[in-house]
Amino acid sequence: MWFANANVVDAATGEVQRGAAIETAPDGTIAQVTSRAPRDAYDLTGRWLLPGLISCHTHLSIVFPFGDTDENENPALTAYRAATRASDALRAGITTVRSVHEINRADLFLRTAASRGWISAPRILGAGRAISAPGGHGQGAGCAYAAGELDFYQAALAELAAGADHVKIFINGGLASAGEHYENPEMTDGEIRGAVRAAAEHDTYVVAHSGEPRAIRQALAAGVRCFEHAYRLDDETASLLARPDVFVTPTLCVTHTEGWMRERGFAEHTIQNARNAADEHLASVKRAIRAGVTLVNGTDYPPGDLLDGVPIAVHELLLMASAGLSPLGCLQSVSVNAARLLGIDSHVGLLRPGYVADFVAVDDNPLDDLEVLRGIGLVVQGGRVL
Repeated sequence: MWFANANVVDAATGEVQRGAAIETAPDGTIAQVTSRAPRDAYDLTGRWLLPGLISCHTHLSIVFPFGDTDENENPALTAYRAATRASDALRAGITTVRSVHEINRADLFLRTAASRGWISAPRILGAGRAISAPGGHGQGAGCAYAAGELDFYQAALAELAAGADHVKIFINGGLASAGEHYENPEMTDGEIRGAVRAAAEHDTYVVAHSGEPRAIRQALAAGVRCFEHAYRLDDETASLLARPDVFVTPTLCVTHTEGWMRERGFAEHTIQNARNAADEHLASVKRAIRAGVTLVNGTDYPPGDLLDGVPIAVHELLLMASAGLSPLGCLQSVSVNAARLLGIDSHVGLLRPGYVADFVAVDDNPLDDLEVLRGIGLVVQGGRVL
């Protein structure tokens, strides 16, 4: 299939190939990017093409308000809810997601269903169940529970044996529960080491829910290389995170979507916790940007959910821009940076020959104005127009 008369954005360099045409191969990859196309090409009339969006902090099975979560839910119900969120995400232009905890390991089953053509879903890299200390931030969310280094090691091995692509842990408290605070540590050095050892034995990595500098430095020293939220960062810790193999997912929308949270019946204490953390959270992301930390896009909510008519993944991009990240940096957070974190950057995240033909179209240059991403008008996954 051919797509013609487009402006193709290279997310790695920011270069633009104007008036270009993309040919997709039968296997769903890009065969060539050229200046000429046959007459029967799909005419994009000067639109701007970007790689399909990658969301790196996704919960497809999450229940709102959190207190309604049933850890003993029938897995079929979990799968139906998650499949609907996956379809919404794909149609919003999110062609790849990294799940970092699903009830009943729904992400791993959806991944199989999508690979067999039974459902339409983004490419899924899943964690299965996150691993929480008893009574910790993951309590009540259908996580695996562990205490001590050996327990965390074995729990991580169990998720990996079930098919998980990475391991998720909670090194701090969070914002969800009454009386909870993100500065409270929740794991020992040994427990973190146990999870990291299991991941290393499977050539993968640990991603950590994180809240404050001390625990982040503790986890960095133990080998964790991806940190979610980072609600409070000081300059010293931000500089430690500015390594080529370390990534941060800011999830600014967690603390900047009060209206959306109220519409979905979030508990008042959760809303107040988020509001109280909002200013420091934004300041911390600004510190990370100044330090040169590699950022990826993630929402903590289903990324295709709409906020004022805009997918939350796009809302997150705009929040990252408000923190000072350049338009190119924002696009990289949702494409090449994310693909590198997920270990799929050899074939996902760029519009180049040999890469998977995942792309979206907008009406103007996103490098000049990210607001154009509010109007994604075309979604292609694996060469197929959705």
